[in-house]
Amino acid sequence: MKELLAAAALLAAFSQPAAAQDAHHAGGHHDKGAQQAGADASGVIRRGEPVGDSERVALADVLKEPRKYAGRTVRVEGVVNRVCQKEGCWVEISPDGDDGVGAVRVTFDHKFSVPKDAGRMKFRAEGVFSLKTLSKEHVEHLVKDDGAKIRTNPDGTADEVSFLATGVELWK
Repeated sequence: MKELLAAAALLAAFSQPAAAQDAHHAGGHHDKGAQQAGADASGVIRRGEPVGDSERVALADVLKEPRKYAGRTVRVEGVVNRVCQKEGCWVEISPDGDDGVGAVRVTFDHKFSVPKDAGRMKFRAEGVFSLKTLSKEHVEHLVKDDGAKIRTNPDGTADEVSFLATGVELWK
């Protein structure tokens, strides 16, 4: 019995940092050390809610007809082009890692973050697409502070197809 209690205590001691990390990300705080950890035994980094079984859509199809997918909960896959270098609070993904084909900025509503070195990783997420116009100030912030690459309108605003993810998976 003593051995069983000791094993349970040891297991609890080792599982606590992972639980603390999940709570940390759920609270929206960003810590570089916590961001780098978290790959499971298969090498997949998971953040947010588990990716569910909602309809899977091709990112290329969304980029062709964004209004068709706006407001729907879907699953999408792609390759990470860029990551917010300030907090890891967004990624830009494209169908094959070539942002010349078209890209979508994925945000997490500051509920979790991803590793800042996740560029070129494969990406799967569940969430909702939207179409929005970013203010000139927001565009300048994203480009200057976070390293985003955004095509702007003549007035400095930008029309964006974005994706609010509730959960993501990243892998090499």
